[in-house]
Amino acid sequence: MSHLLLLEEDAEIRLGLTQHLNEEGFQVHAFSTGKEALRFLAQTSVNSRRRIDAAVLDLTLPRTDGLEILRVIRVDTRTRHLPVLLVTGRNGEIDLVLAENLWADDYASKPISSRELLARLRAILRRASFLDKEHKPSFFSFGPLSIDLERHVAKVGETALDLTRREFELLAYFVQNPCRVHSREKILHLVWGLEHLGESRTIDAHVRRVRAKLGEASGLIETVVGAGYRMGGAEALPLPPSD
Repeated sequence: MSHLLLLEEDAEIRLGLTQHLNEEGFQVHAFSTGKEALRFLAQTSVNSRRRIDAAVLDLTLPRTDGLEILRVIRVDTRTRHLPVLLVTGRNGEIDLVLAENLWADDYASKPISSRELLARLRAILRRASFLDKEHKPSFFSFGPLSIDLERHVAKVGETALDLTRREFELLAYFVQNPCRVHSREKILHLVWGLEHLGESRTIDAHVRRVRAKLGEASGLIETVVGAGYRMGGAEALPLPPSD
């Protein structure tokens, strides 16, 4: 059973989501204020018997909102990798930028149905499970690129890159799986746990941003027309053993 932190100010929405998620096998710890959620997180971090597998945070609370809770989660080493879904009634681009920079795992606008929330939660939990398998070892390199998964640091040579969470995860996936062609759908599913193929073209936008930040190393990410992307290109494949 997965344990979920739910922060939602509206009592009716909170109750409805809690009931639906309980029926789907989640143990929900629901709160109406950021202060209550922070207190619960602090107790969870101290008590190893109490765990949280994911968090759904309302972004539009009047006082301590979801972004502030997310900042606390990402700073604390005990909760740094917790999957987080932000939900908001606002539709401002600034919220999305902040969510990306604070490494939210997903972002949804209200009204959100119980069915959509469940699908998004399962997606970020699948993604978290996949990344956990990749954390041993935690350091990878390819050419001038290096990725430290534990510290969430990516570098070209000695220069650290300023990447959003999704950009970091995308680059890390390429570095860990070089010289292979990866379709957009495969990346969408394996890296971010998403299944809706209509979103696969968002991969192109993320790749463009990663390439721009790689500078002179941008050519390492190759576009394979009609197939997807490849790190390093076919010329970097090892030669087959000679007879």
